[in-house]
Amino acid sequence: MIRNLVRGIITLLFGGLGFYIDYAILNLNLLHFLQSFGWQLSPIWTYIAMIILFAAFGFLIAPACIRWFLVLMRWLDTRLTKIPIHDLVGGAIGVIIGLVIASLLSDAISRIPIIGPVLSILLSLSLGYLGLLIGVKRKEEVLGFLNVLPRLRGEKNKEIKTERFTEQVAPNYKILDTSVIIDGRIADIVKTGFVEGTLLIPGFVLEELRHIADSSDLLKRNRGRRGLDILNHISKETAIKVEIYEQDFEEIAEVDSKLVRLGQILGAPVLTNDYNLNKVAELQGVKVLNINELANAVKPVVLPGEEMIVQVMKEGKEPGQGVAYLDDGTMIVVDTGRRYMGQQLTILVTSVLQTAAGRMIFAKPKAATEKKMIGRLATDEVDLLG
Repeated sequence: MIRNLVRGIITLLFGGLGFYIDYAILNLNLLHFLQSFGWQLSPIWTYIAMIILFAAFGFLIAPACIRWFLVLMRWLDTRLTKIPIHDLVGGAIGVIIGLVIASLLSDAISRIPIIGPVLSILLSLSLGYLGLLIGVKRKEEVLGFLNVLPRLRGEKNKEIKTERFTEQVAPNYKILDTSVIIDGRIADIVKTGFVEGTLLIPGFVLEELRHIADSSDLLKRNRGRRGLDILNHISKETAIKVEIYEQDFEEIAEVDSKLVRLGQILGAPVLTNDYNLNKVAELQGVKVLNINELANAVKPVVLPGEEMIVQVMKEGKEPGQGVAYLDDGTMIVVDTGRRYMGQQLTILVTSVLQTAAGRMIFAKPKAATEKKMIGRLATDEVDLLG
């Protein structure tokens, strides 16, 4: 309905343009020039013909104009959301002052024969652009001089106070993605009080959770329902504030791209445990709070030479290796540990490897290590006696 209305308006505007062009032609006496060649044309018919011709042209190109306008608005929205409010206000005031000065001078300049109107347009464009540059670069002085919006005035000490006040008032959002909700550890982290501010749940994330919960696959359905239960638990049984962000980005198809765009608009970090989303968001300047990195950071530090008591659960990839696990899930590769499968064993840590997936510990059985040390001591003693 709205598109049809806009298309009708564009058609009327082009029809009016045809009328104006025909009026200009008649004022230049071009009609009499054509009549001198034998073309008998009535002014009324030329008006009708030009209006119909231009209106038909406007009706045909109206869809392209609408698409171009929507693309332009999206481009402006993307750019303007990244510009600080100080720059926007200062630039707007600068443009207004530049256009006011240009309007005062254009009356005199437009009287210059032939080039006067052109110079008047160029003057307006030049002074408007100059005002924009000055307003952005000297925004503190402009805002302070006009005494507009006292919290945005240009003195440095007042600006610092304003920034502190803004930081206290503005919501400290943390955007949740689908993976971190399904994971469930966010509920325990929230309970501890380490997450401050407001948890923001986008509507498109809720929609994705609903689709997963309605999936025909049993595993996906259980994961989706678990995610919804975690959200209900956080909103009802924790002290942190939870908000729903209703706006969607229909021009963007993927949920991860929508999360990155939302993080750019709000200047808020994204809570996730998705490795790919983590990298994409960092490349586009969005801060990421990765649950997996937090879990790795709070794991106890293990140094080479420390003793540990573990139970060998299974054999490793290499011959003779055994694999054990700590309570937090950290994998321990025990050299020659296959023979101790199902048994508790005292081990000595030999090295620790930190990877993107987590931490791996390499160790050897303490008994075997002690035997080697005793053997080396005996060999050294024999060499000395010899």
